[in-house]
Amino acid sequence: MLVEMTLAGVRIELPTNSPIVLLREASGERFLPIWIGQPEAAAIAIALQGVVTPRPMTHDLLKNILDEMAVQVENIVISELRDGTFYAVINMQRNGSSHEVSSRPSDAIALAVRLGCKIFANEEVLSEASILIPNEGEDDEEVEKFREFLENVNPEDFQ
Repeated sequence: MLVEMTLAGVRIELPTNSPIVLLREASGERFLPIWIGQPEAAAIAIALQGVVTPRPMTHDLLKNILDEMAVQVENIVISELRDGTFYAVINMQRNGSSHEVSSRPSDAIALAVRLGCKIFANEEVLSEASILIPNEGEDDEEVEKFREFLENVNPEDFQ
């Protein structure tokens, strides 16, 4: 079963200084943290902030190619968690044909942000790796720290 997710943002996890992307269950209380690389974190942050670079970055280039080839990205799915590694697929359509392409979750999310397409996660992945943050507990100190981080993060923080 697929569960729709929203992108809560990216942050640097301390003390390791490892970037994570945080997805939130669209109609629930579960969050899915995925550790990602510095370049992908920067790519997601840049897109979230609407920064336009002088030349297309890698994910912008991919978006431009898909647009030019008349490929519609239907959605991305965080499909699997195997041996501590997340896997994703990008579901696309062109001329009535459906295509599924394997991807790292970070690249799929960076593309989804640029295209405005939906993000899903398999229920099995959420059952195994999600964390629960109840709505009434949102004033919790950790959630507040994360919100502060999101308000103050810059793409340069990931370089």
